[in-house]
Amino acid sequence: MQTDGWTVLTIFGLAVVTVITRSFFFLSSKPWTLPDWAQRGLHYAPIAALAAVIVPEIVMAQGALITTWRDARVFAALAGAAWFVWRRSVFGTIVAGMAVYLPLRVGLNW
Repeated sequence: MQTDGWTVLTIFGLAVVTVITRSFFFLSSKPWTLPDWAQRGLHYAPIAALAAVIVPEIVMAQGALITTWRDARVFAALAGAAWFVWRRSVFGTIVAGMAVYLPLRVGLNW
């Protein structure tokens, strides 16, 4: 297998950009802090990232919005959310969601 020059140049360029951006904070001699608005925003970043991953998985199938109420994922998500609101237990949320999802998916083939 032969690699052309553009591929090697691209890999080298991406490696250089990666090293520079990851070591940017170490190159400065004085301490670096985020502005207050950025620190406040970082408190919401995990929730936003989780929502961006989970919500499409619940409400979409094959790249399109689900069109039927007979979808086990929706009922499992509702059961898990209800459990979390009631008990504030992450493990219980997973168990409650799966306890609803599996019978609907395997038993009723939703």
